[in-house]
Amino acid sequence: MSTAVIVDALRTPSGRGKPGGALSGEHPVDLLGTVLATLVARNDLDPALIDDVIAGCLSQIGEQSVNIARNAALAAGFPFSVPGTTIDRQCGSSQQAAAFAAQGVIAGAYDVVIACGVELMSKNPINSATLGQDNWGPMVRSRFPDGLVGQGISAELIAARWNLSRAALDEFAARSHGLAAAASFESEIMPVGDFEADETIRPGTTAEGLASLKPAFEDAALGHRFPEIDWRITAGNSSPLTDGASAVLIMSEEKANHLGLRPRARFHSSVVVGSDPIEMLTGILPATHKILDRSGFSIDDFDTVEINEAFASVPLAWQHEFEIDHNRLNPRGGAIALGHALGSSGTRILTSMVNQLELSGGRYGLQVMCEGAGMANATIIERL
Repeated sequence: MSTAVIVDALRTPSGRGKPGGALSGEHPVDLLGTVLATLVARNDLDPALIDDVIAGCLSQIGEQSVNIARNAALAAGFPFSVPGTTIDRQCGSSQQAAAFAAQGVIAGAYDVVIACGVELMSKNPINSATLGQDNWGPMVRSRFPDGLVGQGISAELIAARWNLSRAALDEFAARSHGLAAAASFESEIMPVGDFEADETIRPGTTAEGLASLKPAFEDAALGHRFPEIDWRITAGNSSPLTDGASAVLIMSEEKANHLGLRPRARFHSSVVVGSDPIEMLTGILPATHKILDRSGFSIDDFDTVEINEAFASVPLAWQHEFEIDHNRLNPRGGAIALGHALGSSGTRILTSMVNQLELSGGRYGLQVMCEGAGMANATIIERL
């Protein structure tokens, strides 16, 4: 079997996902297309060699509809022969795209493939695809007669189950901003016009300042249904609405060597799991157990671990279950500071993890992503 390697990884800066944000005036096809074109150009790669473009995108409506992967490949100026497909694994969409790309290389179906993702939440908020519609259907609703809940409530349930205090959540959020503000991301960011740095990082954020924010998801009816909730999740200890795009160039190691390109990392293992759709964000726990069992690694083998900071309660619950040196968990900050552009987040985090391993001299990295409706992806890479 072939070895799947990462030759390069690139992302846009994270823009605030609201009108007036630095990327809010971009068309998502053009934004992703520009990342694809830049990724290929800086590796002097003939785009005709690309076997497929696999893109993650959650809200596949409006400007992001009708297979944005193919549209972005056309926008990038790739030959008509380069196909594209768009997938939805919720927040882990582009992490799943990378897993599918690596699996295709390992199986011999691909020699060269790009995994990528995009989301413009300024134009397509997280629930925009379901407004006025029943996306569950009567059979799912009959299975959950008390009703399903949103991710914010799931984050509250996690905070309650692991007894995570409001102070602990705010301290973790302030840590994310502090680490991101102190880090350099120049090696992984592709400027978009004059926009060169993440707009979502708030230097100087303190836990004391965050303590003044009101809970974002407080609901009297749900409070009666879940009496354990005492409303600790705020806009400050959650990831912000974000615009962004990212892409990873993946090849067989043989093809990279033939083209004279240096592999930066290789894919070691990947898994995906389902979990309780009510407490939906806890899928990171069985996903981590599964990938450890499959790979033979222990937590102590990883030089860096990236647990997506959809809400501060998620990585804190993970850290409670898998004890790890605090300095190895999201060492340059996470989505609370760097943003969570849904469809782009998987390859955005993968991009940051490759760069972190190179900067630190580490060897192995673990990436785990919680996802809507109760799922999670986990990926292990090895720096080369």
